[in-house]
Amino acid sequence: MNSIDHFNLRSFDLNLLVAFDAMMQDRSVTKAAARLKIQQPAMSHNLATLRLLLQDDLFIRMGQIMQPTAKAQALSVPIRLALNQAQSALNARVAFSPETEERTFRLGLSSEIELLLLPDLTARLQAQAPGIKVLSRVAHPDQVEAMIDMQAIDLAVGCSHHNGPRYNSEVMFDAHVMCCFNPLLLDLDVPVDRQTYLSQRHAVVSQTESLHGCVKEALEHAGVDLDVVAAAPDFLSVLSTAMKAPVIATVAARVALKYGPVLGLRVSPVPLDLKFPPVTMVWSHYAGKDPASLWMRRQIRESFERAPV
Repeated sequence: MNSIDHFNLRSFDLNLLVAFDAMMQDRSVTKAAARLKIQQPAMSHNLATLRLLLQDDLFIRMGQIMQPTAKAQALSVPIRLALNQAQSALNARVAFSPETEERTFRLGLSSEIELLLLPDLTARLQAQAPGIKVLSRVAHPDQVEAMIDMQAIDLAVGCSHHNGPRYNSEVMFDAHVMCCFNPLLLDLDVPVDRQTYLSQRHAVVSQTESLHGCVKEALEHAGVDLDVVAAAPDFLSVLSTAMKAPVIATVAARVALKYGPVLGLRVSPVPLDLKFPPVTMVWSHYAGKDPASLWMRRQIRESFERAPV
């Protein structure tokens, strides 16, 4: 770990970092001053001091908004991380007691993980820690790191990747898909064979502009193409489509097994060798030893371990 230059830090008013972060959040001197509960002239003085010390305009007025410069953008994440760490240190508690804790955990979940995890996790929490609540947030793989950095979420679970030393991760389970169809609309044998599967029309999950969505890369790797006629970002929407239309819905295996029969759908393995990244839990390195984070990660891990596959 790098040593801290206490003398130089002592000569720098660290309150200016708080002012800088407020400006990044509000993009307005007036709003930033209100956030910090100071007068606008004092906020303007803080901004002028920052510009002098950092030798950059930092924020340039464009209409009603103060737009950050490239240097301000580069400084925003490390400064926010430093402030978050300071806040966590000041708010640190000696002990964590789930039975008496009053807290909301913000979880970044992909749509299929939300369906699989949230009901069972909520039941566990109500039995063990009734004061702990869960707020689920949509977290696309390319947004996870930024959401953790900005403390928009405490941790994420999904097919997400992470880079660098700021994050820890743990594989929950390997990702597989299965297919579902309404036997009243499609007279197919189970298991569905490769030729039949490829000849049918399909509904898939997509959180992009592509109809083929999250199975696109897996299909390309397998060297096949599907006739996709419907795509939606939510797994229940895709399964509901298969309930009403003569299409095959290809969804996460655990979702298919848990919710397909409930909707009157038959479930079959997908007759293709499709490869997907594993489902992974990701959290900030700085929360690694936090008792509350450790406890919540254990609850999530055990929820998956006890769920039928």
